[in-house]
Amino acid sequence: MNYRHVYHAGNLGDVLKHAVLARLIDYFKRKDKAFRLFDTHAGTGCYDLTSAETQKTGEWQQGIGRILAADMPPAVADLLAPWLGVVRALNPDGGLKIYPGSPLLARNLLRPIDRLTLTELHPADFKTLSDLFAGDHQVKTIHLDGWLALGSFLPPKEKRGLVLIDPAYEESDEFERMTGAVVNGWKKWAGGTYAIWYPLKDARAIRRMHETFREEGLRDVLTLELTAGKSGPDTRMLGSGMTLINPPFTLADEMRVVLPWLSGVLHSAPGAGWNVTQIIGE
Repeated sequence: MNYRHVYHAGNLGDVLKHAVLARLIDYFKRKDKAFRLFDTHAGTGCYDLTSAETQKTGEWQQGIGRILAADMPPAVADLLAPWLGVVRALNPDGGLKIYPGSPLLARNLLRPIDRLTLTELHPADFKTLSDLFAGDHQVKTIHLDGWLALGSFLPPKEKRGLVLIDPAYEESDEFERMTGAVVNGWKKWAGGTYAIWYPLKDARAIRRMHETFREEGLRDVLTLELTAGKSGPDTRMLGSGMTLINPPFTLADEMRVVLPWLSGVLHSAPGAGWNVTQIIGE
């Protein structure tokens, strides 16, 4: 319960997570039917980049700060427009003072018919989150452990949607708990899309998660990686990955356009790169 995302808002991990999240929402909006988005570890929903906490680490300067300052090829700009459009709308005077967490990014991209369910366990962060969305009938905020939420709220009545999973990875058994919760959630809602974010620091834990998915019979699993350098268990985070279950068929090709450019802009140490791999077929 010590982790506070405010110290890491807008960093290179958020770059990958939010670029992908915006593409997922864009895809779901192509059909007329409503969908629901679950965020299992929602945080506060929005971050002040001028606060003492964000200034202490300054991680956003090596993440979203670099992205907004760089010249962007048209093909990349088109794919990142949903995400960056929200960021720019929250900073109408230019510069970068406010950064949307996944909840606020998603809320700004939803249509009136879509719904957002947010769970957060940290008491102070939940209070901030619930205040942010007070009175919004499209958003439900719940003070609950994210792993319990996966077991309680699936499948949604809309029958369409996605689950964003990005815990703090503070606990030594976090990958194991997450893997079990995802498998149980998938068994309840095999047709949902699951987007799992993680730092690229514990390769063994990531491999075990993927092996379990294979053993449990999950299908159509895609992995994405974005690194600014090589990181490991004893280094600061220089890269992150996402594992997606039932991703849109368009996502892999989109990321093959976006990730090389992002990696070049975020490069800060040897070992920077990107990867798109379908690890389990449909």
